[in-house]
Amino acid sequence: MKSIGVFSPAVNVNSAAVLSSIPLQMIYNFNIFYYVFYFLATFLMVIYKSFKGNLTEEVVPIVINLVLTIGSMLLSLYYLLWQTYVLKADVIINAILLAIYGLEEVLDVIAVSTFARIYT
Repeated sequence: MKSIGVFSPAVNVNSAAVLSSIPLQMIYNFNIFYYVFYFLATFLMVIYKSFKGNLTEEVVPIVINLVLTIGSMLLSLYYLLWQTYVLKADVIINAILLAIYGLEEVLDVIAVSTFARIYT
């Protein structure tokens, strides 16, 4: 008998043993719910960030938008660069998202500087 991996018991390598990991499958199932939460939370934050600061011409909500967008950019970079298995679809949708985030960041800085210059 030869031990294979940390989670598997000693099994005969030549036998047809199941080597899948139950904790890994549990995490996969948890991720299904987390992605739904992530999507809804991001969607609600985009709605909040888009209308609260720009239309009221307030600097603080736009600065909060800048900070939150940086966090979203890091998550997008993870899906684009650092996950183990990256599909072409991942590359396309995350590249588009990063381009939109980059444009948003530039426009946020312009809006903040305009509001600060006019209202101070």
